[in-house]
Amino acid sequence: MTFKEKIYSHYIQMVQDRIDVFRDMISNLTEDSKNDAKGSAGDKHETALSMMHIEQEKLTHKLKESIAQIAVLDKIDPAKITENIVLGSLVKANGIYLYVSVALPKIAIDGINVIALSPQSPLGNHLMGNKVGFEFEINKTHYIIQSVE
Repeated sequence: MTFKEKIYSHYIQMVQDRIDVFRDMISNLTEDSKNDAKGSAGDKHETALSMMHIEQEKLTHKLKESIAQIAVLDKIDPAKITENIVLGSLVKANGIYLYVSVALPKIAIDGINVIALSPQSPLGNHLMGNKVGFEFEINKTHYIIQSVE
């Protein structure tokens, strides 16, 4: 498995794990609210149900975000290598590895830090469509694209 394929696999697993956790949490809240509804009455009961509902809405929103992220990742072919930077490219700029996909936490693969960023982010936007040797500046930091996979 190539370095880029390891990165892709790690991020797919990370997002899938989030989806599973959010689904479990939503399911548990739904079950708790059903059980709570059977034996309680009064203002405290209504407040508790309302709080559960609010938490369930937050989790549902996070679940939808994670599903959207995995949909973007599913469009990527990790074996594909292009000259120009596209969705799914692994870019080395200023010694930093950037994975153009979706905004996700920094990870370390084989002891090397990798930052996943969205093509819509300021840095991702500057990278898209460019090649090795392209230079640009963001927030007074000068970047040079060293490699594209």
